[in-house]
Amino acid sequence: MKEKIRIIVEESHTNVGKWFDGFIQILVVLSLVSFSIETLPNLTINVKKNLQILEYIIILIFSIEYLLRIWVSKNKIKYIFSFYGLVDLLSILPFYLSITLDLRSLRIFRIFRLFSILKLVKFNNAVNRFKKALLIAKEEIIIFLFMTIIIIYLSSVGIYFFENPVQPETFSSVFHSLWWSVVTLTTVGYGDVYPITLGGRVFTFIILILGLGIVGIPAGLIASSLSAVRRKEEKDNENS
Repeated sequence: MKEKIRIIVEESHTNVGKWFDGFIQILVVLSLVSFSIETLPNLTINVKKNLQILEYIIILIFSIEYLLRIWVSKNKIKYIFSFYGLVDLLSILPFYLSITLDLRSLRIFRIFRLFSILKLVKFNNAVNRFKKALLIAKEEIIIFLFMTIIIIYLSSVGIYFFENPVQPETFSSVFHSLWWSVVTLTTVGYGDVYPITLGGRVFTFIILILGLGIVGIPAGLIASSLSAVRRKEEKDNENS
């Protein structure tokens, strides 16, 4: 019995496994649509009740599926702490713990299982190349993240000294200035917080220039790593 269930739950290349995974993916999409509808204002009581019943049914099925995956897994601990295991758990756990934080939107990550269901080898190869590229550039990315944190902090301190005397409510502390630093360095610039002094505007110009690098450098690192991985694969294919 355990082996039969394992084939259904884990072996997506079998016909019954494909049907099971397809059914689960339909439920995932249905739950996401249901969750999105719940956010609409002025829903009738009847609609809310039907959506709630649907969520109960989906939660029940996902809970059974989660327990079955643990039961049939050859390495239970590995599955529980795997990416999909954590997503499966977090998407149902708030319901049982009566936590107000709704994590149902995390179920969208389960759609990645379609790669194995549909046997999209090219997409799987692309994902593997991306993983290898991240491993190649991980040291540079870590250093860059630390530098980014330092720049965000220093820019918060700088704008605080320039703008606090004239905008004490907006830039009341270094911590309050962090929001400005983040939106400026990422070149988003919502416009809700901005400098009005000459020194603050010059300082903002410098931060904006640095922000272009913060946005562009990680993309360049990953792009160059992806190119290196692809060249290595082509070379290995030629040698084989």
